[in-house]
Amino acid sequence: MFISFWGSLIIGGIVAYLSEKWDMTHHGILQAIIIAIGGVVLLFMVRVMFGLSFGSPGINAIIGAAGALILIPSEAIARKRRK
Repeated sequence: MFISFWGSLIIGGIVAYLSEKWDMTHHGILQAIIIAIGGVVLLFMVRVMFGLSFGSPGINAIIGAAGALILIPSEAIARKRRK
């Protein structure tokens, strides 16, 4: 389980880096990696505590990172629109 956690973090970082390089997000590389790692950790903990999973830890890492990269910016944009 320890190795799959670190592997998930690395996959999340790769997903964040590639999303920045392919112009899917516009946060900056470091900010995108931090957001993606947060999503990976959250999904990993949900998998450990509740047993909810989308498949292997790698697939969970990709879904968690992509979900966080999509969700965080849309929430910030919605907050700006409300002001």
